[in-house]
Amino acid sequence: MSMSESARHGGTGRERLVVIGGDAAGMSAASQARRMRGPQELEIVAFERGHFTSYSACGIPYWVGGDVTARDDLIARTPGEHRAREIDVRLRTEVTEIDVARQRVRARDVDSGAESWTPYDKLVIATGARPIRPDMPGADAEGVHGVQTLDDGQELLDTLTRARERRAVVVGAGYIGVEMAEALINRGFEVTVVNRGSEPMSTLDPDMGRLVHTAMEGLGITMVNDAEVTELPAGEDGRVRAVVAEGAEYPADVVVLGIGVRPESTLAEAAGLPLGAHRGLLTDLAMRVRGHENIWAGGDCVEVLDLVSGQDRHIPLGTHANKHGQVIGTNAGGGYATFPGVVGTAVSKVCDLEIARTGLREKDARRAGLQYETVTIESTSRAGYYPGASPMTVKMLAERRTGRLLGVQIVGREGAGKRVDIAAVALTAGMTVEQMTALDLGYAPPFSPVWDPVLVAARKAAAKVREAG
Repeated sequence: MSMSESARHGGTGRERLVVIGGDAAGMSAASQARRMRGPQELEIVAFERGHFTSYSACGIPYWVGGDVTARDDLIARTPGEHRAREIDVRLRTEVTEIDVARQRVRARDVDSGAESWTPYDKLVIATGARPIRPDMPGADAEGVHGVQTLDDGQELLDTLTRARERRAVVVGAGYIGVEMAEALINRGFEVTVVNRGSEPMSTLDPDMGRLVHTAMEGLGITMVNDAEVTELPAGEDGRVRAVVAEGAEYPADVVVLGIGVRPESTLAEAAGLPLGAHRGLLTDLAMRVRGHENIWAGGDCVEVLDLVSGQDRHIPLGTHANKHGQVIGTNAGGGYATFPGVVGTAVSKVCDLEIARTGLREKDARRAGLQYETVTIESTSRAGYYPGASPMTVKMLAERRTGRLLGVQIVGREGAGKRVDIAAVALTAGMTVEQMTALDLGYAPPFSPVWDPVLVAARKAAAKVREAG
């Protein structure tokens, strides 16, 4: 009898679904599969190496900063709640090997070190992403933190509580770096952000990133751009004491790494599963790992199709992970669902400055070989005469010959960020900027000028496309 037959017929007559990873994609898949098929038909085993399941990693900066008061507020569903639905959640258990040929996984108890094999009929890989740790002296010193899991967040909070001095350095100025910088300011730390880019928020074009730079300095954050970190020197006690970049030394009692994440695909690679250019797993539209009928993957460990450029990208966001899980769970449970791709929508904030983007930046468009036009407009969040109207900057990219919308970036105060959803829908529908000008959007003076800022940008982009012939 094969290992898969053992899993299916081992005294129960049930199939076994094994899930590696207990956060958004993994537990969404497990929960949806359970909705599709009851425990008498499908056994579900989920391995999670940490202490928690189904939590919002995106909320960690707001917990660290004090906006969210309790860690458990970030947990959507506890292990006990999953077990009540007959999902066998095994915490503090790390999968160390996938044996594709024999359809089994090897798992190790993190605390005891005991190992065992578990057969599967169907497998879900949701191993997430890992923070990039620079390969340099001091990267593993005490007081240097990545922030990816609730365990990471708790360790950082413990360090902040113990810190005798109040000096923090954030390495990197992407979403996590910017959000953590604000969180540390809220905790009463003196904060320096060291960024190798020309401006913070490399997900924006530099001209829009400059607006974020100004806002960060307004919060009292010291911005150091165009600076490559080369060393994290530690004291005799093994604790980090500074960050060295471009020959300058910035004192630090705590260092937070915000230089991005990579797909956690080590297991998959060792098992011979297909990876893309960004080291993420490659799947089909049903989120099935390419070339493997009974293995699915989702969340931050996969690459997804960019619907605008037509290229595979690694975009680690909780919104995608939960959708991946729904699709995987439906398919693993015997139904049918697909995940067609993304347009790359994201939103964040620095204090009351809202930052949003969707689609392609200028360098993305160039990389994809697209010819394009850009416009940047200044408008307000409400009718200019209505109290509380605040300035907003919108940048829009359109394909030169066709006028197809390629991307939008928005920086402004209250009411700016979620306007990016208009552009996200237009991108998904493949609309031109000319077509966008006719969109029937909601209007009243407390909510928008009579011409919404996104439509003002679309009008200017359409005119520029016409001028370009």
